[in-house]
Amino acid sequence: MNATQIFSAMDDATASGVFQYLRNQERKIYIAALSSLCTHRKLRTVVVQKKPVPEQIDWMLKSVRQKSANEIAENVLQLWLLKGNTDLLVAFLDGLGIAHDGAGAAEDIPENIDPDKLKATVDQLLTKFDPGLVRVYLHTFQMQRKGGWQEIADLIASNPVLQYQVEDSGNNQKQ
Repeated sequence: MNATQIFSAMDDATASGVFQYLRNQERKIYIAALSSLCTHRKLRTVVVQKKPVPEQIDWMLKSVRQKSANEIAENVLQLWLLKGNTDLLVAFLDGLGIAHDGAGAAEDIPENIDPDKLKATVDQLLTKFDPGLVRVYLHTFQMQRKGGWQEIADLIASNPVLQYQVEDSGNNQKQ
């Protein structure tokens, strides 16, 4: 899945919550995302900024769900996860034994992930964090490497809690 597909598959409350968090807690990131989306849609930022906040967020959500905004959507997801969900990222990386900066960012991710460690780590995350958040994180983590990791793809395929329903040519598919 790419970032626009993740945003499209998320329920509206969770997806809106991404932007609400950024607006409330990471204002510079929110403004940068808004500006990038406006530029992408060939609008002046001030036009959207004049809207009430719920309308701004609704507009941003619709914008990141467009295929052409995938790069912006990916950046938004990554920044939201890094800034607002550090505990989840650190727990995931620690569970897999991946070195990181203490804030959930890792430089050297192995080519292969131990499937048993992965399952145990994700099972633990699902008890500690909102399953929807874990789902978003795993799908976003998969984007960090072309083709993702087969071990993560297999785990997602084996656990319906980690899957999104995605519309594809009128047919529902799980991913």
